[in-house]
Amino acid sequence: MENEKKTMSQKSTDRININSELALQVAGNAILYGGIIVYPTDTLYGFGVDARNDSAIKRLNKIKGRTVPISVIAPNVSTVLSWTDISYEDWEMVKKYLRGSTTIILPVKKDIVHPSIMGKDGTLGIRIPAHPFGPNLCDKLGFPITTTSVNRSGQPPFNNPDEIISEFDGEFDLLIDDGELPQSTGSTIYKLEKSKLKVIRP
Repeated sequence: MENEKKTMSQKSTDRININSELALQVAGNAILYGGIIVYPTDTLYGFGVDARNDSAIKRLNKIKGRTVPISVIAPNVSTVLSWTDISYEDWEMVKKYLRGSTTIILPVKKDIVHPSIMGKDGTLGIRIPAHPFGPNLCDKLGFPITTTSVNRSGQPPFNNPDEIISEFDGEFDLLIDDGELPQSTGSTIYKLEKSKLKVIRP
């Protein structure tokens, strides 16, 4: 009986199909109110929060069970350029790789994101997925949102919406349902070091 009361009192996660004309608006509202969404990318489903919001980031880290730098989504390459603090020559190289299933860790300006998701050297992982939802959401909001796999730390990522709800129901606020995604290990990660791109995760 006690377990039943606990279950009934828990907030269940909302769910909306990606093809709904309200999907972007509902996701944007959730982010603006400090919520956590799960949304599809071209590799995995990702946890998304306002990358500037300390309390939302802490809540996300509690779900994940860890505290490490977190990458973000950008809407387009020109926005990434406005966030970064790199030379023109480095940018010409970086922008050729900044697409699809690629994350690049770059030095960024202050106040782009909350410091807790940046590297100690003032860097930030950034990517522009080929899947349009994340970039379109960032464009609508006007600021970056986090992108990190939907799993507990050390566990494989979930790519099936029903399994995501089963595992995390009530811990996050909104699922953007795009069906089951193909299995993936996530994006390839590079880091800009001394004007070269070093592979961090192939």
